[in-house]
Amino acid sequence: MVAVPSSPTIAYLFTTFPKATETFLQREVAAMQQSGLPLRLYSLWGGGGSFGGMEVRTFPKLRLIELFWIIPWASVRHPRVFWPLVRGLLSRRAPSWMNFWENMLGAGFAGVYHREFRADPPRWIHAAWGGAPATAAWILSRLNGHAFSVGAHAYDLYEHGGDWWLSEKLGDAAFVHTSTDMGAATLRERGIRPDRIHVIRRGLDRFPAFKALRPERRQLRVVCVARLVEKKGLDEQLRLYAEAGKAGIEVDVRVLGDGPLRRSLESLRDRLGLQGRVAFLGHCPLERVWETLAWADLLVHTGRVAASGDRDGLPNVIPEAMSIGTLVVTSPAAATTEAISHEVTGFVARLDDPAAWLATFRRVAGGEDATLEQIRRAARGWVEREFDAHHNAARLRALFLSGIAASSGPVDSDSPPVRADEPKGRSR
Repeated sequence: MVAVPSSPTIAYLFTTFPKATETFLQREVAAMQQSGLPLRLYSLWGGGGSFGGMEVRTFPKLRLIELFWIIPWASVRHPRVFWPLVRGLLSRRAPSWMNFWENMLGAGFAGVYHREFRADPPRWIHAAWGGAPATAAWILSRLNGHAFSVGAHAYDLYEHGGDWWLSEKLGDAAFVHTSTDMGAATLRERGIRPDRIHVIRRGLDRFPAFKALRPERRQLRVVCVARLVEKKGLDEQLRLYAEAGKAGIEVDVRVLGDGPLRRSLESLRDRLGLQGRVAFLGHCPLERVWETLAWADLLVHTGRVAASGDRDGLPNVIPEAMSIGTLVVTSPAAATTEAISHEVTGFVARLDDPAAWLATFRRVAGGEDATLEQIRRAARGWVEREFDAHHNAARLRALFLSGIAASSGPVDSDSPPVRADEPKGRSR
């Protein structure tokens, strides 16, 4: 049994929390809270208020003014912390302006809050994302010696080749949490030690009732839940529905989600003559998403790799659809096939093979109830094994507690950080 220090508070750092489109993080935090682990929640950009009775501490951006005197002071007081950052800042470009400012936000948070974290130290810091939260955790660790871990997911790893400072941040983290085998393989390619990489999927805090297969499906009810961005492949999806119409396959499609491509996608829909068959419903509350999943016969996911390199990991809506009994057809891009095995837990079709998509539409619309029922049951079984928020949060919690037990005692701002997998008291 791991000996746990009294009140092992975990400081959770988010970019924005709570966020309506990131319900998976809310489930993770709720499950962690229910396990009895004390949490301190910080939101670096938006969000705030309270969650589950816990305060979500937001970062007042006006406090960034303090950096004008904190940075010169800290550069003299902690040269080993800041001069490597300055050299890196001058020697390499950020992959994008967005990522540059994400990292500056994280650095600013650490610069402003490091004294408060030293005065009231958490026993562990966990950055939910590899961007701004990870930068904050990394610099707090370098300044104060806090042990920390990082979540590194698809956006952090692939957008414009990955986060600016990702290698340094992950190299100093006690462990890295990713939610797909694809992410784990990429982390190994980036030189992260395999024993520090932990694949822990997201999850559902409760499983919905498993709906019956709709007996009459000649007009196929289709749902797509996606942010309207390039990597979701919605333009290709609309062309598939146009081809389905030409082939005599009736579809009633509801697209839930919003994003910068909405206007162009609606225009393409109209040019393809799909006005009466495809409805863009915009951002919907979670209850409406579940209602639409229950309404639908089929979830369609046409993910692809965007020009920026961004791609999905395993979109949470795929296991959500699987859990309620909605069949899924997906492109094989990214990590979707970790959940969807063709004709076992769903269907897989390449975007350059429209005939495969139309064949799937026909199969789901035209009968084969026994086969479809077998697939639906296998999909539900996968979700129950792999996508239980309580079970997966317990695994993450165990990593926190193991790391706390392995790290050296009270935080000492003059000592270098100790990684969670190193013997107690050992310095690097």
